[in-house]
Formats: sequence, structure tokens, C-alpha cells
Amino acid sequence: MTDPAFTDILAANAVYSESFHLGGMRPEAARGLAVLTCIDSRIEPLAMLGLVPGDAKILRNAGARVTPDALRSLVLAVHLLGVERIAVIQHTRCKMTQATDEELRVEITARSGASADGWEFLAIDHPPTVLASDLAVLRACPLIPEDIAVIGLMYDVDSGLLHAGAGP
Repeated sequence: MTDPAFTDILAANAVYSESFHLGGMRPEAARGLAVLTCIDSRIEPLAMLGLVPGDAKILRNAGARVTPDALRSLVLAVHLLGVERIAVIQHTRCKMTQATDEELRVEITARSGASADGWEFLAIDHPPTVLASDLAVLRACPLIPEDIAVIGLMYDVDSGLLHAGAGP
């Protein structure tokens, strides 16, 4: 029996499958691009970059951080899925810039009733500095070849425009 909390999305999927056209698509990124961006619902990665399904590998996490798991996925995308360039895209008015890790631990402990002690939520105290630091981690990874182009960008959730977020 299906959980009723998911009835709406399963019904939408049934409609989607009736005109599904992506079967048989190759797994490589057709435009050689990987995008790491935030989970914020105001971000539509394909639309904001003029892409269509199959053009890029899209990774998302809270704050668009170059975490070990994001790095793992990017290494695989570079070596196995045709990625030749990587864009890390943070955004304005991100929730991750509005609290420290300690404040997040307190809030999440209060909301969940379980202790969030020891959790690192990777809050962002100064977006340009954090983005530059994350790009440095990406560039320093020995499994990402030096010829892979890397850029850091900032997406304005109020205008839809991308701006340089950290050096080339």
C-alpha cells in the first residue's frame, strides 16, 4: 500500500510517464558540464543556464558546498560521464548564511527532540570566502585533472542573474 503522503507525486509521475521522452538518452553530460548548487527550491538549474535534460550533471546540497560526497560525485562525473567543466553556484538569501553551525544544532535539536551535537551543517559565514575555499578544495583534488575548468558563481534569487562569486 502506498503512503497517502505521496499520492500527489505518484499521480503526477503517471501523467509524466505517458509522454516520457528521455528513454535511451546517453549518460554522459552532452555539454560537458557539472553544476553543484543549493537545494533551495527557488533555483531551477537547467532553466537558469539554458540547458535541457542530458546537458549537465546536477548536484545539489544545502549551501552548494564542496563536501566529500559532492567531490566524489564530481570525480566520477569527470572520469566517467564526460564532464569537462564544473560550476559551483551559491545563491543570495541562502538559509545557510543566516545561522552558525552552533545555532543550527540548537534549532534542530529543539525541533527534532534528538541531539544534533557533533553535526557539521557547514553554515556559511561569508559567502565569497566560503565559495573561494570550496573552489580551492575542488582544484586541489588530485582526482580532478588540472585542465577541468572550474568557476564559482552567485545566483540572485530575486533577479535570476548569475554573478561572479569567486575567481576563475
